[in-house]
Amino acid sequence: MESIVKEGSLGSILFKCQIISEDDIRAALEEQVQTGCRFGEALVKLGIVTQEDIDWALSNQLNIPYVRLKPAMVDRGTVALVPAALARQHNLMPLIRAGDELSIAIADPLNKAAVAAVEQATGCTVSISVALIREIREMQDEFYGPSETAESLGFVSANFPAAALDAINRDLSGAKLIDYLLLFIVQQKLSSLSLYPVGDAVVVAARRGGQTREIGRLSPCHYPEVVLRVRKLARIAGAGEFAARGELSFAWKGKTIAFQAALLRGEGGDHLTFRVHIAAPYPAGVADLGLSAEKARSFEALAAAQRGMILVGAREPELRCRMIDLYLQEHETAAKTVIVLGSGPGQGEKRFPRIPLSPGADLGEVLLAALEQDPDLVVMEDATDGRAFSAACKAAIRGKLVVAGVALGDIVSLFRQLLSFRDRHHLAPAYLRGVLVAREVRTLCPDCRRSEPCTPEEAKTLRLGGGGSCHRAVGCPSCDQTGIGGKRCLVDVLAIDEESRRHFETAPTAEAFLDFAKSRGWRGVEEDARDLLASGDLSPEEFAASLFT
Repeated sequence: MESIVKEGSLGSILFKCQIISEDDIRAALEEQVQTGCRFGEALVKLGIVTQEDIDWALSNQLNIPYVRLKPAMVDRGTVALVPAALARQHNLMPLIRAGDELSIAIADPLNKAAVAAVEQATGCTVSISVALIREIREMQDEFYGPSETAESLGFVSANFPAAALDAINRDLSGAKLIDYLLLFIVQQKLSSLSLYPVGDAVVVAARRGGQTREIGRLSPCHYPEVVLRVRKLARIAGAGEFAARGELSFAWKGKTIAFQAALLRGEGGDHLTFRVHIAAPYPAGVADLGLSAEKARSFEALAAAQRGMILVGAREPELRCRMIDLYLQEHETAAKTVIVLGSGPGQGEKRFPRIPLSPGADLGEVLLAALEQDPDLVVMEDATDGRAFSAACKAAIRGKLVVAGVALGDIVSLFRQLLSFRDRHHLAPAYLRGVLVAREVRTLCPDCRRSEPCTPEEAKTLRLGGGGSCHRAVGCPSCDQTGIGGKRCLVDVLAIDEESRRHFETAPTAEAFLDFAKSRGWRGVEEDARDLLASGDLSPEEFAASLFT
């Protein structure tokens, strides 16, 4: 079960309480992928458990009292200590105060931000009990009075007409709000629009021309529903990650506009940012990547490999799969059996048999089964974790060519992990043929970019020596006020020959191995990015992001 859900998560707790099985967990994970809902919501939606089951399991496993709320349990003087907006924002109800200890009932006992907010507001130490969200809201209406935003989304703004505000606020799902906000981005030519909880409200802020201004506020009561709606539209599964992003589309004037939605977990709720998605054209071949002659030769050497392991790294799954497809396009696959594991790669001009992977699938077992089909080449969408990587290496040892994706966006991090796998005997260095690591950068609009001196701090951070100039763009009509000219893919290509392999087998650190590679003429993306910075195609911020994140 540990391979399916993380220790300490809701799924782990319910499993240990014998309320759900591994099959139930898999079904809920699949529901998450389809709908973007939270894990517990998926269980309830599928009829596997009731909300009472979840609350009881949490209270039992975490040794927290589970209460069924009644008015007699609530002290009105204690209720006055906690603002109604704070209680409704975090789905909690103050019960009684004893000295400096305040007892509250809360729907989510793992919500540490809620406890911290109550302690800050009251100056008391908080003890918690678990209660049903339905009963918590009943007590809130009983002691605080009916919520002014109970039947309204609570969005206020001077930038939208009254009819639009009425339509937005009557739709508690958040769908209308999202539509109007995306339309606002297009009409006002914004570079981005963000929603983030601050105090007892959710601020809606627009950014254009390098400046941010508040355009409205949203009640926090229904903000979780708005975030859930965005997750569903952008196909962002799960809710426990620190940060996530996805894409959603919006139809306007007969054309479809793609947006990127980025989520960042914060105090009081998720920080949500929309921006128009700048799509990079799919490279038709290696020549479209703009590689140097040396990198192009290294790419060709990797494409000529007949066995062993090729690793393709990128943080973004889409970019990683695009690079895998480009490799497959350059590799001679005629008269070969190719099997693709996963739904992402294999979408290029060449198509191959595909084995879809369900959430929580044991990739090692799937790979071993695929090897029974006697393939020449196996493609693995994501072999980042140790078990999957070890399985990939075993397939390479059996004489197969394995092209495996890894969720790492820079070559230093990738080789650090490879050295770790080497030391734990997950990796047989003799079978590593080379690596491709890609990341996309946003280039500046050529029409509105301007040169300006670098500050001493920028020169130091960017290692520019005595200083120098840099370029920035504030937006113009030709770039829809974004300041962005397009996207470009920076690629690290490193083929491993016999001499490189000997150094890799004994290298103490990733940096030491890459220094050896540089001594033999290898040139990484840092040099490529510096060229773009010097030519005015990259801003200093994008240059720093391409190297340090």
